[in-house]
Amino acid sequence: MTKAIFTTKVDPTYDDLPECRYHFPRTYLRTVEAAIGDWIIYYEPRRATGELSSRGGRQAYFATARVAAVRSDPTMPDPFYAFVEGFLQFPHPVPFKDGESYYESILRRSDGGTNKGAFGRAVRNLPDNEYGLILSAASSELLAPIDSSDATISHGFADEPTTFERPIVERVTSRPFRDAAFSSAVRAAYNDTCAMTGLKLINGGGRPEVEAAHIRPVADAGPDSVRNGLALSGTIHWMFDRGLLSLDDDLTILMAANRVPDTIKRLINPERKLLLPRRLEFRPHRQFLSYHRHAVFKG
Repeated sequence: MTKAIFTTKVDPTYDDLPECRYHFPRTYLRTVEAAIGDWIIYYEPRRATGELSSRGGRQAYFATARVAAVRSDPTMPDPFYAFVEGFLQFPHPVPFKDGESYYESILRRSDGGTNKGAFGRAVRNLPDNEYGLILSAASSELLAPIDSSDATISHGFADEPTTFERPIVERVTSRPFRDAAFSSAVRAAYNDTCAMTGLKLINGGGRPEVEAAHIRPVADAGPDSVRNGLALSGTIHWMFDRGLLSLDDDLTILMAANRVPDTIKRLINPERKLLLPRRLEFRPHRQFLSYHRHAVFKG
């Protein structure tokens, strides 16, 4: 097993849904297969779409996931799918370099410039220590920074080193860490504002009142993705989780008949439309909205 970088755009040319699957050509099959069972990091390039003239991509690492399986595309002879699990969106996207320092050593030429040949590979191997550095930079307020010098730690009595793989994976998979990372990313995307009421309340300690809600619940394999999240005030969150509120594909707010009190109706945005994040890649995905309407909503 080995970790890897998967490159994907906001509006990809391939059939990507990063929370669930990554679509790639045969060129990268060996590299992707080597990552089965291990963790990858998603990278968004400068081009936000498949058009050569496209701009607006963040040039940043934005999420991690574990590769569960690789299968051929049943509709075409060449592409393949990598199916992932454990998707986690970073609270803060991480630019591919910090000043003159590159998170991926392969991207740095000997003269200090960017290795465009390596950068041109949509899938590339990622050493454990570089995975840890990216994760640390993405979640600096949630965990202690991981120093690249700790990539190997001697037992003191054995010849083989101990890598820091285990504590990193423990952090990524632990529910408290994932909840904190998800909450931070969703609240930032919605500017600490309830998407259904427009209320932005900050308590005396400076913390926002708004909560991060999963559209497709975690218990039903919902990913920790901003596209599977909504910033909602406490009462609205409670009602959404219990299926009293939902959303249509056009982001119209739906209410279960005769189950939503008038006091709540008066709080909801009068236009009955969800208030959206500015960035397109943070807006709710129709796949998760459909799941909520059919599996959770009591309308």
